[in-house]
Amino acid sequence: MPSAVPGPRTLYDKVFDDHIVDEKPDGTVLLYIDRHLVHEVTSPQAFEGLRNAKRKVRRPDCTLATTDHNIPTTPRKNFKNVTQFIEEQDSRTQCETLEDNVKAFGLTYFGMGDKRQGIVHIIGPEQGFTLPGTTVVCGDSHTSTHGAFGALAFGIGTSEVEHVLATQTLITRRSKNMRVQVDGPLAPGVSSKDIILHVIGKIGTAGGTGHVIEYCGSAIRALSMEARMSICNMSIEGGARAGMVAPDEITFEYLKDRPLAPKFGTSEWDKAVRNWSALKSDPDARYDHEVFINSKDIAPTVSWGTSPQDVVPITGVVPGPNDFKEESKKKACERALEYMGLTAGTPMQDIVLDKIFIGSCTNSRIEDLRTASRIVQGKKISPNLKRAMVVPGSGLIKKQAESEGLDKIFLDAGFEWREAGCSMCLGMNPDILSPQERCASTSNRNFEGRQGAGGRTHLMSPAMAAAAALVGRLADVRKIASPSEYTPVKAEPKVELDPSVDDPVTDEDLDRILDLPEGEASQGNSVGSGGPAGGTGMPPFKQLKGIAAPMDRSNVDTDAIIPKQFLKTIKRSGLGSALFHAWRYDHSSGADQKEFVLNTEPYRKAKILVAGENFGCGSSREHAPWALLDFGIICVIAPSFGDIFFNNTFKNGMLPIAIQDSAAHAKIMEEAKAGCEIEIDLPSQVIKAADGSELAKFEVDGFRKHCLVNGLDDIGLTLQMADKISMFERKRSEVTPWLDGSGYLKRKGLGQGPVKVEAVDVPKTNRGEVKGEPLEW
Repeated sequence: MPSAVPGPRTLYDKVFDDHIVDEKPDGTVLLYIDRHLVHEVTSPQAFEGLRNAKRKVRRPDCTLATTDHNIPTTPRKNFKNVTQFIEEQDSRTQCETLEDNVKAFGLTYFGMGDKRQGIVHIIGPEQGFTLPGTTVVCGDSHTSTHGAFGALAFGIGTSEVEHVLATQTLITRRSKNMRVQVDGPLAPGVSSKDIILHVIGKIGTAGGTGHVIEYCGSAIRALSMEARMSICNMSIEGGARAGMVAPDEITFEYLKDRPLAPKFGTSEWDKAVRNWSALKSDPDARYDHEVFINSKDIAPTVSWGTSPQDVVPITGVVPGPNDFKEESKKKACERALEYMGLTAGTPMQDIVLDKIFIGSCTNSRIEDLRTASRIVQGKKISPNLKRAMVVPGSGLIKKQAESEGLDKIFLDAGFEWREAGCSMCLGMNPDILSPQERCASTSNRNFEGRQGAGGRTHLMSPAMAAAAALVGRLADVRKIASPSEYTPVKAEPKVELDPSVDDPVTDEDLDRILDLPEGEASQGNSVGSGGPAGGTGMPPFKQLKGIAAPMDRSNVDTDAIIPKQFLKTIKRSGLGSALFHAWRYDHSSGADQKEFVLNTEPYRKAKILVAGENFGCGSSREHAPWALLDFGIICVIAPSFGDIFFNNTFKNGMLPIAIQDSAAHAKIMEEAKAGCEIEIDLPSQVIKAADGSELAKFEVDGFRKHCLVNGLDDIGLTLQMADKISMFERKRSEVTPWLDGSGYLKRKGLGQGPVKVEAVDVPKTNRGEVKGEPLEW
């Protein structure tokens, strides 16, 4: 929508400004959300919250659900329903719960019986649900993927998932602007994955904290949409809130004939393209931080440690502690080398592998599979490998690959050809590493235990993973294959995609599938109905006095705070015993690690945690603050935080305090190491020692402070602005009608209000049908 904001603006500024429903003098913004993606792991507690408050989903037409994290990727020839197919009880419960929820709340769902099912960040773009200039959220940190379309896309926690379901808005603040400009032609063997690994290695995992990154430059403009998605996908690994690329002809060509995009060749398509074409940064737009990279400086890149910033060229060697100047980085290197079982100075190409994984929301699209298949065609994987897997990102990608014979190429080479899902990217499903197994992976994170407890992950591109599979160790693809084999072949979306269950190719086909009785047309929720206009969902936070546990580590990620195997829950409580599980307990015996701080006195009853910089980086899982809270920790003090974790703590009545003054932080850490109590006075914004002396003052956002001190519920506050939200939606429908579904659904005779695309019915099971109004639990 046109914005009245004057002056030169960045792409991020334009999209953000166009979605402001309300802005307070202190900068607090109520932001409208165009697209909401939902999966089974971060949504159960959100739907439970809706039920408890007797609220509906406001915009079913703007909500798309799938199941991906938990599901097995084994063949589905005999699939009947998730109850019979998924063996692991907790995973099965989460998937069943999602199916119950999408039926009860009337949402579009691509389940395991639907060939459109896939990884949530694959199916959004694939279906045309992701469009330029939109705001896109999901309870998953890699939502930044969708920014490749010029969308403002970011991960959110479960409390915010509930907020979007109920109000189609989020309470937020503006981010800073960061530009990463990459110029020049890419060298042979260098792909988009190498670009983003190089960028993260340059800026660090906290380099983008508080920023939205815009990727630009001739190298970025030359990339396909699939390659741009891979880059934006890993923005969160550089600490950024989101990553964006301005839309262009490559974007528009990709979106043609996508089922949920405006229909190509119509006046609405033409209007949409005119709108999208204006989505680019103004020439004089200001950035808070800029990074300039020459493509000639980028080589095929691999990770060596336990953070995405731990990368070197494949021609390099494993670094050692003495290669780093800062003491914290020296210690981090020592820990990473011990975990990874590596010795400083070892050539990267000498590192022997156990497994190969080609998949994930970063690199499981048809372009990725084509590249890998050309490298392994007619060859065999190394006999020392225990396993090599290729996991397509969606059922449609799998079908396309099979039509091109890629599955046969992989199978003949010795790979397993799997069904769509997140698979070994995070190991929440049966596809995991065993302790000490080493994997070449095309995924996005190499955190400790990410792919399985004790597993060791090396990140790389699909071409590099394919090359590694052939020699059984980390390898330089330029030595293994010719340029014609490892140069990406751009996808032809109109050929590769089969977007609908019933294969509609004409308007009549779409009408037949999507015609709904008039009474079923509007499934939206009138904001303000059902549930109180205000709430006190949390206990007030004013003063807190208690033992502070010292954790002098930087970059403590949410995978470390609570490993993925404990995310298989549909409740918010009971996670305290899983807190820092890999560090608190011995892997083999399960006994307490006696030296770990929370296993020692007096820290077993700590209410405050004093940590190093960039605490809570990584995943969007709100389970991390839930686990801290369940253990008894209500406040975390650190120099800096991961953006999503920082937001999630406030949503749970917790206080994250950023102390950037190194001397003040050291003073607080000393008190914690001495086992002393610390007092947090939120109204006065002061941290005190046990004797009442002041240790430090701290800043806190005024709106968040108000909510904490008064125990206010965000959703209740937002529902008081029902009129403003409705007014925004009316204007949105006038200016960008394709976002209401009119670009892909027959609206004639359906009346007013949101509509939704049809999806395959959830199979009936002995759990019974779920009809009508949301169930009361």
